Amino acid sequence: MPTLKRCLLRLPLLVPFLLVLLSGCPSLALKDGGEAGTDGSYLFCFWNVENLFDDHLDGRTQKADKEFDVWFAEDAKARRLKYEHLAEALLKMNDGKGPDILALAEVETVRAAELLQEELNQKLDEPLHYKHVLMKEAHGGRNISTAILTRLPVEGDRTKLLGKRLRILEGHIRVNGHDLVVIASHWTSRLTDEEGEGRDKYANQIFGAYKGMHLANPTVDVLICGDFNDPPDAESVTHHLHATGDKDKVLRAASEPLLLDLMAGKSPREFGTHYYKEWYIFDQLVVSPGMLDDEGWTCEVDSMRTVNQYTAQKNGHPRAFGGEKHGDRGYSDHFPVTVRLKVQGK
Repeated sequence: MPTLKRCLLRLPLLVPFLLVLLSGCPSLALKDGGEAGTDGSYLFCFWNVENLFDDHLDGRTQKADKEFDVWFAEDAKARRLKYEHLAEALLKMNDGKGPDILALAEVETVRAAELLQEELNQKLDEPLHYKHVLMKEAHGGRNISTAILTRLPVEGDRTKLLGKRLRILEGHIRVNGHDLVVIASHWTSRLTDEEGEGRDKYANQIFGAYKGMHLANPTVDVLICGDFNDPPDAESVTHHLHATGDKDKVLRAASEPLLLDLMAGKSPREFGTHYYKEWYIFDQLVVSPGMLDDEGWTCEVDSMRTVNQYTAQKNGHPRAFGGEKHGDRGYSDHFPVTVRLKVQGK
């Protein structure tokens, strides 16, 4: 039998081996960049996943859609790499479990969302599977929509689009009898909407829907997320969406409700989600005042993070997966953003 002294002397030699061995274990993967969630907390993530197309040839005619429609349908290797990259990054969040609620932008079809669901579930134990896909396909301009994947209970029959041709999805998640309304959106691009009228329209539509909920129930729990294609201080966000970074002002608002923008006042260099010649905070998380109390759902405001440590980067910037002729494929041209939520018991 080896003596205790010999065992202690050998321990330092074993540590590097044990670290290598454990690094491949999903349950010990890197955390989401914020504080570890307390019991009863869930990780929420929004990510513009950049042209997530499915394996079917749908005959798209819009130039950008046509490229990815044909390419992903005919090149199985490239398509698999795209889904593998996304799953790899997502499953490094939340102690290797992936986000409990995952909202996405630039998803071609329900089929594309389901393919990502399958890719994630293949790498997770059954209790952690993403059981639900909430999505309605929008057909305004490009054929890219928003979607929600979650392992939590949902009210699927309440899923709907806000606006006939707008990429605004409303989904409902219900835990312990408490309803969380998630509004996932993707506002018009600055390339096609230079003056911002389209983004104002998106903001007006979302705020109008929220205001109706607020009038019926001032404590309604709503989380609005999306690629706004505008920074937090843009008029579309501050004036049309009625979002501010002043928590006290949100809680004091009376006749006209306000929303809290978790990105407001943040440094683009530290919290930037998209880079084009300079940093922009385009991908944002906005919550209703009902998310700031201790009833139903609660947002842990200070846990908000721009997650940039998992996705492949170039000079610290998001590295796009790109099109068919693109080289050095990354994950997406946007970084994900996350925040922790808590829900009270019954």
